[in-house]
Amino acid sequence: MTPPDLVDSQLELDGRIAILTLNRNDVRNELTGTHLADEIVAVVDWINAHEGISALVLTGTGAAFSAGGNVKHMQNRDSGSFAGDVYTVQNRYRAGIQRMALAMHRLEVPAIAAVNGAAVGAGCDLACMCDVRLAATTARIGETFVNLGIIPGDGGGWFLQRLVGYQRAAEMSFSGRLLDAAEAKAIGLFLEVVEPDELLARAREMAAGFAAKPPRSVRLTKRLLKSAQKMELAEHLELAAMVQGMCHQTEDHAEAVAAFLEKRSPVYRGT
Repeated sequence: MTPPDLVDSQLELDGRIAILTLNRNDVRNELTGTHLADEIVAVVDWINAHEGISALVLTGTGAAFSAGGNVKHMQNRDSGSFAGDVYTVQNRYRAGIQRMALAMHRLEVPAIAAVNGAAVGAGCDLACMCDVRLAATTARIGETFVNLGIIPGDGGGWFLQRLVGYQRAAEMSFSGRLLDAAEAKAIGLFLEVVEPDELLARAREMAAGFAAKPPRSVRLTKRLLKSAQKMELAEHLELAAMVQGMCHQTEDHAEAVAAFLEKRSPVYRGT
């Protein structure tokens, strides 16, 4: 399948890994006045339809992972990303940045955020939409909406507390403060913190590890993890039993078992 055409971001394919780089350093990879949110949606939809991809790495160019919304556009209510009456602004959120949140939530492969710099407001939330967050030592992250008199309109109130718990999410959201990489790691927001020149290599390494596993098992595992967030245990176990039955019939399962018993590296075909 042909990858989508992109304007403000770059998509690199490395075997079964897709690396999407937000490429609007001129506006610190902001999400509301660029094509970035729409392009993230397009890439997610392409990956979901293309079984040749098993992991996504998301990162940014320049000093920011993403600065979130365009503050200058907020000042001018006659034009720009936030212009119009209440109904117009509401629809722009629904047709724009909220589509990005829904897309990231339905992404069928593991997503790794390689947070290269500031992840602020919606940029923080975009990182939270990924399954794993790796960060450079120079990274800063914050749920900063309250500083501008607004709220997380892209789903941040839903994503953040599922990662760090209600109390920490509340403190971050009410204070609007920025956390450095060390503190963000200490509260579980970042999984690992590495030197800036090691960040993308580490993200690639982790993504390659995920992509080396049976492709269908990886996608089904993510589906189960997402489903478990809204299911009672009994419902989850019913779904797990059905999915496990599917996995036991795959050629990759047979290959994994044979390779384990024969003490060799498996060769998976995604079937």
